[in-house]
Amino acid sequence: MLLWPLLLLLLLLLPTLALLMQQRSQDARLSWLAGLQHRVAWGALVWAATWQRWRLEQSTLHVHESQQQALRWCLQGAQRPHCSFTDISTFRNHLPLTKASQTQEEESGEQPLPPTSNQDLGEASLQATVLGLVALNKAYPEVLAQGGTARLTLTSPWPQPLPWPGNTLDRVGTRGTEDPRALLLDALRSPGLRALEAGTAVELLDVFLGLEADGEELAGAIAAGNPGAPLPERAAELREALEQGPRGLALRLWPKLQVVVTLDAGGQAEAVAALGALWCQGLAFFSPAYAASGGVLGLNLQPEQPYGLYLLPPGAPFIELLPVKEGTQEEAASTLLLTEAQQGKEYELVLTDHASLTRCRLGDVVRVVGVYNQCPVVRFIYRLGQTLSVRGEDIGEDLFSEALGRAVGQWPGAKLLDHGCVESSILGELPHWLLPTILGLPFNFYLLCQGTARKEVTLSLLYHSYKSPSLRLTLIHPAAVSTHFLS
Repeated sequence: MLLWPLLLLLLLLLPTLALLMQQRSQDARLSWLAGLQHRVAWGALVWAATWQRWRLEQSTLHVHESQQQALRWCLQGAQRPHCSFTDISTFRNHLPLTKASQTQEEESGEQPLPPTSNQDLGEASLQATVLGLVALNKAYPEVLAQGGTARLTLTSPWPQPLPWPGNTLDRVGTRGTEDPRALLLDALRSPGLRALEAGTAVELLDVFLGLEADGEELAGAIAAGNPGAPLPERAAELREALEQGPRGLALRLWPKLQVVVTLDAGGQAEAVAALGALWCQGLAFFSPAYAASGGVLGLNLQPEQPYGLYLLPPGAPFIELLPVKEGTQEEAASTLLLTEAQQGKEYELVLTDHASLTRCRLGDVVRVVGVYNQCPVVRFIYRLGQTLSVRGEDIGEDLFSEALGRAVGQWPGAKLLDHGCVESSILGELPHWLLPTILGLPFNFYLLCQGTARKEVTLSLLYHSYKSPSLRLTLIHPAAVSTHFLS
C-alpha cells in the first residue's frame, strides 16, 4: 500500500531533479561520473588483487605442484609439438638446455619470433600488475587518485594491460598517444602529480636529458597552449626549475611527487642510481616486476623494500636455476628447481614459456637473498657472456662497471649516467678498449678529469686482473647525447 505514495512522490520530484541536473555544468557532471567510475574500478581492482594474492600464497606454499602445473600449461603451445613430456623430471632429463639465439633458429627458421600475446604472458604478469598497483597505493596513499600519476614513455612499467579497470584508473594525459613529446607536455602541465611512470629507468633517464635539452621549447609550448589552454605561469615555473640545474628537478616541477615507477629488465641499477642522485633526488623507486623476453620472472610485493628484490613465483613461465660456479668457466651439470635454491648462491635463469622458449638459458644471473614461503627472493647481478678481452684479461661486465664507478667516485659531485665499452683492434694499433662515458659534471670539469679518469679505471681493474687493459676513455656531456622530443 505504501508503494503508490512513494511512486507519486517520485513523479512529483522528477521535474525538480531534472531542473537541478540542467543547472549543473557539463564539466561537473563529467567529473562526478569520472569519480564514480574511478571508485567502482578501484573496488574491482582490490577484489582482483585479493584473489591473486590468495593464489600466490597457495602456489608458494605448494611449489612443486605449482611448477608442475606451470610446465603443463607452457607446453600446450602449438609451436612445440615435439614436447610431449609433462612431468618435470622427464622434461629435464630428456630435453637439453638451449640459448636464445639457438631457440630462435630452431623454432622460427631464422625468422623473427612472433611477439608474445597478452594471453601468453602467464599469471605472473597479471599478479605483478594488480598486486603491484594495490601495494603501491598502500605504501604511497593518493598516488593512484585521479590525476595523480603520469607516464612519460610510450612503454608502461605494468606488465599486463588492464582494459578495465585499467583505463578507468588512467593517468594524466591523452590515452593511446604515440607521441613521447605529448606525454611529457601533459605531465609538465600537471603540477600536482604524485608518481611518475616509465617503461624502464634507462628510458626515464633519456626523458630527463631531453627535458633539459629542449626545456625552453617545451616551456614555450605550455605558455602558448599547444596543446591545451595557455599556461604562462606554469611555463615560468618550468623555466625557473630548469635554471637551477638537474639535481632535484623532479620535486621542483612536481612538489607532491612521492615515487617513480619503472619496470626492471636487468641492468637498470646504474640508471636508477643516476636518477636518484640527480633529477629524482629524494624520491622512492618502485619496480613491480623483473621481466625478460619470455615474460615476468619476478614479483615485487613490497614497494618500501630496497630496489631490485624480487620473488620468483612458481607459476608460468616455468623457471629453472642453473648454478653459476664462481671463478671458473665450467658449467653446472644440471638445473635446480625453485625449492632447491640456496641463499647467497648465484644462478642463471632458465626459462620455458608458452610461446617459443624451451629450457632457454637467458644469461641473466641472480643471487638468492631471501625466501618467501618456499620460493627464493633474488637480486639481478649481471648477464653472462658480456666480457672484454683484448689481451686475455677477461673482465666481466659487473667488475668493469664497479671499477668505473669507483673511478668516478673520486670527483665530488660527479655521477655516472651511462657508459659503453667495446674492444678495438684497428690495423696498425695495439689492441685497446674504447670507453665513451657520460658523466653528470659541470662542463668545465670534463677536460680536467679526462686524464685522471683513465688512470683511476686502469688502477681499479689492475686490482682484480693480472693483465693491464689499454683504455681510450672519452667523457661526454649529457647534452651531447640527449633525446630530442621536438625533432
